[in-house]
Amino acid sequence: MSALELDAVAKRYTTGGEVVCAVDGASLTIAPGEVVALYGPSGSGKTTLLELAAGTQRPDHGSVRFGGVDLATLSAGEAARYRRSLGFVFQRFYLHPGTSALDNAAMKLLFAGWAPRRAKQQALTWLRRVGLEQRAGHPPSKLSMGEQQRVVIARALAGEPALILADEPTASLDTERGRAILSLLAGICRERRVGMLLATHDPDAAAFADRVCDLRDGLLTERADHRPAAAPAPART
Repeated sequence: MSALELDAVAKRYTTGGEVVCAVDGASLTIAPGEVVALYGPSGSGKTTLLELAAGTQRPDHGSVRFGGVDLATLSAGEAARYRRSLGFVFQRFYLHPGTSALDNAAMKLLFAGWAPRRAKQQALTWLRRVGLEQRAGHPPSKLSMGEQQRVVIARALAGEPALILADEPTASLDTERGRAILSLLAGICRERRVGMLLATHDPDAAAFADRVCDLRDGLLTERADHRPAAAPAPART
């Protein structure tokens, strides 16, 4: 079963009296453990497509399904639970500056109602998994950019999501650290059978993806000639 299915999805906005088609009849499936890279210039509709997948936007046409359930049929409470079940990795880290890496990684679990002790144990498990156990007590200001992004990954994975939505996760990193983050994310997704939709400008991302799609002027096209590289071992920064 596909983790995520977008079927002929369209989304339009009106800006300055002009109708802009951000996504125009896009169809896409992502299976558990599959990494799909989404390429496109700024304004091409990548963020809108991620928002549709997250259920924070509803399509004007078509449907978005997760586990066979149409997101448009969910109640407000069900939609909120669906979003809590996702893992988000963004270009901006959204880490609390005066809070330790451990507390930052546990934040989503605490908001979801986990007991503090259990949430921190789970977060520490994932900080260990991404190689940051020894840095768990450090605030973001004492961490490198690559380490901060690893905290974000631990936070995203701590709730053991079935789907990760990543929006330009390497944009704030240099090439070496960017490749390490992509390797880490792709490796964990395959190991844990977690699907990932990765919106990116990074030309290196294709090497870590099972499939690659281009999005231009709202039109989604899968690259038929893409040949995924052998899955690399997760690296450390």
